[in-house]
Amino acid sequence: MRDGRIATEEITDLRRVGINPDFWYPVAVSGNVRTGKTFAANFAGQRIVLYRGTSGAVYALEDRCAHRQVPLSMGVVEGDVLRCCYHAWAYRGNGRLSQIPYLPKGAGRPPRGVRAYPVHEAYGLIFVFPGDPDRAAATQLPQLPEFASATHKTMTYSRGVGCHYSFLHENLLDMNHQFLHRGVVGRIQPHLLGYQTGPDYVEAQYEFTHAGGRNSPGAALLASGAGRGPAHVVTIRTGYPYQTLRLTGGEDSRSAFSLWAAYVPQDAAQRTSHAYGLLMIARPPVPLALRLAWPFIRRFTERVFAEDRLAVEAEQRAWDEQGEDRNHEVFPLILDLRAMLRSNGVAIRADAACAASCAPASG
Repeated sequence: MRDGRIATEEITDLRRVGINPDFWYPVAVSGNVRTGKTFAANFAGQRIVLYRGTSGAVYALEDRCAHRQVPLSMGVVEGDVLRCCYHAWAYRGNGRLSQIPYLPKGAGRPPRGVRAYPVHEAYGLIFVFPGDPDRAAATQLPQLPEFASATHKTMTYSRGVGCHYSFLHENLLDMNHQFLHRGVVGRIQPHLLGYQTGPDYVEAQYEFTHAGGRNSPGAALLASGAGRGPAHVVTIRTGYPYQTLRLTGGEDSRSAFSLWAAYVPQDAAQRTSHAYGLLMIARPPVPLALRLAWPFIRRFTERVFAEDRLAVEAEQRAWDEQGEDRNHEVFPLILDLRAMLRSNGVAIRADAACAASCAPASG
């Protein structure tokens, strides 16, 4: 257990447990943060402005001017400085005030500027460290060697989802919901081979058999890189706070594809999330085959994600309507996952929790 983590063992409803901020979280796709422009992001109710200076560096600041609390995302980028749109207060990338244009000579400046967040650009995403900044240097970014590998090609996903982040972890880890996707992939029968748990992870292995119905070309294309021979095995891991899925099989151990995902809470009550995903697909032996298949793979994965989103948002609506989690979960794997997410999380602020209980979700 990380030092300073707020104990949540006494909170029985996982949907009232917040995600631990002491990790690197993606808050934007790199291409959406253009040079000389601002980008408004969120992490669990913390409003964050990203901007890329003319040097190419990306900065992350609290999205409120210290003067009148107007969003800095409405401001103007000048070099590597961000200037508020209202009274032109200027901030450096470290959050310190650079200039107050009309400040009389000799007048005292405010004692502080705005909060600056540690920021990294990697894997085509912008990561910030929203927790204790003193922990940032010692906390690793996720390690994704396949992202830069010549043997794989990456597809990036960025989608808002109207649910608590834990619903997304449960959805991917519990493969027993494949009936939901029968119209896309046909009748798929999952078989849990086994799973392992630890203080900050749950990992499960599945085999799948096709029991009839449509056999989607998109699914076949994704699996094509695993080769021939032994049955394909899907390994899904929630290694707090991220989640991965890997398909292996055939005559070698390389993955046909692997998915890395992060679910970033947006509002203070953490009832909405933004899902970021990197799908790294092995290049098949036939040259150009993956390029030709790319639109079909994108369409297939988007359809699966759309169905999953409908389900998890329905789960969130049921929680909102009932004011508590009335799920009757029977799968030991998911019960262990819930316990792990709960023990690694933090308490949601009392005012945000009250808002979650008293007000219906939007959307």
